[in-house]
Amino acid sequence: MQIKPFKAFRYDKDKVGDVGRCVAPPYDVISPDQQQKLYEKSEYNIVRIIKGQTSPSDKGSDNIYTRAANYLNNWIERGILKQDSDETIYAYVQDFELNGEKCQRFSFVALTKLEEFGKVVRPHEQTLNEPIIDRLNLKRATAAKFGLVFCLYEDRQRVVDRIIEGAVGREPLIDLVDEQNVRHRLFAITDKAEIDTIEKVMHDKSCIIADGHHRYITGLSYSKQSANPASAYQMLAFANTHQKGLIVLATHRLIGNLDNFDMEKLLAGLKDNFEIIEFRFTSPQTKDDARGKMLARMKAEYDGHRSAFGIYAGGSAFYIAVLKDKSVMDTVAPNMSLAWRTLDVSVLHKLVLEKLLGIDEEKLAEGQNLKYVKDTPNAVEESIAEVDAGKKQAAFFMNPPKIQQIQEVADQGERMPQKSTYFYPKIYTGLIINKL
Repeated sequence: MQIKPFKAFRYDKDKVGDVGRCVAPPYDVISPDQQQKLYEKSEYNIVRIIKGQTSPSDKGSDNIYTRAANYLNNWIERGILKQDSDETIYAYVQDFELNGEKCQRFSFVALTKLEEFGKVVRPHEQTLNEPIIDRLNLKRATAAKFGLVFCLYEDRQRVVDRIIEGAVGREPLIDLVDEQNVRHRLFAITDKAEIDTIEKVMHDKSCIIADGHHRYITGLSYSKQSANPASAYQMLAFANTHQKGLIVLATHRLIGNLDNFDMEKLLAGLKDNFEIIEFRFTSPQTKDDARGKMLARMKAEYDGHRSAFGIYAGGSAFYIAVLKDKSVMDTVAPNMSLAWRTLDVSVLHKLVLEKLLGIDEEKLAEGQNLKYVKDTPNAVEESIAEVDAGKKQAAFFMNPPKIQQIQEVADQGERMPQKSTYFYPKIYTGLIINKL
């Protein structure tokens, strides 16, 4: 894998004040409400470029992409965004708390020679075409790269991590805390010997894209269309899998808009392949208790390496479905590897969503029946509330996949079902920009 340092454009705090008011989460997790709040945070917030507000009067010469280019060029001309003077690899450190435990995740950002998916760069989950078209239009208009592709690599010796640990002792380029109380710090690695070491470590490495598949695919497409040799490189953030701070959370599923959905019928169908465990409740207090028991049992099944997921469809009970015999997946997904067939999300999609509810790959692509909910602190409660309010018909609560499972599926050249993973915390956008 060929990587190299670069001179990023960054917000000048002397011009914008608090840089934390100018950055944003990745474009694809920004809700309309959050988009508006980011607009209001600062006139220089990166959301104006990565997820601009549309207007009824938008046309070819004036739209979200042309406005994004105007913002970028104007901010560079005015010194709002200023290019670093030294060739740099950027150490990115995120400090956060999860379930009462303090965590720290190391990554580093460098330019990487774009490769077609294969042995060097491997995707891990399915993607949709619409976001790729959107990101490609933005890249054509701006000739710049804003969001980071988050990648995983293996280094048991933790050579680069030790370089990052040394960088943490220096003055940070950026130090901010986001709305989820995650601290983001960026440090410059400019020492030639350290850069040479990182390049050598990565030379024979391969990586798995953890987050940012659309951004990587867009980079590949753009490089084929552009005459600019700089387009052959993509801005990637690399995290070593051999660190405690690499956290994967679950992505839950909410179903809706299904004709004649019947929970009793679903439970009857599930009993062919699953053991069904019921957690009944009779009041708001016992409901909370039943929910807690469901989640605890899910965790126990996860620790015991059994495929299981929780179910709620209103009424007076939560349920857990535990797969009885893993070999049943051999018949519904005979062309997929054992690693893929043993994923909880694969079991859910094949044996439940597709077989029992009729939500096949075509309907998944249409996006009318399934909503994905990242496992943020209130995700389970909010999903239950949507079902109780009649907005959704049922919720499926998932355990997260293990890092080893993600690696095994990617090593087979396969992709997990869409939205199988949620790497926490998110890599922020606007910390560094690569202008081609």
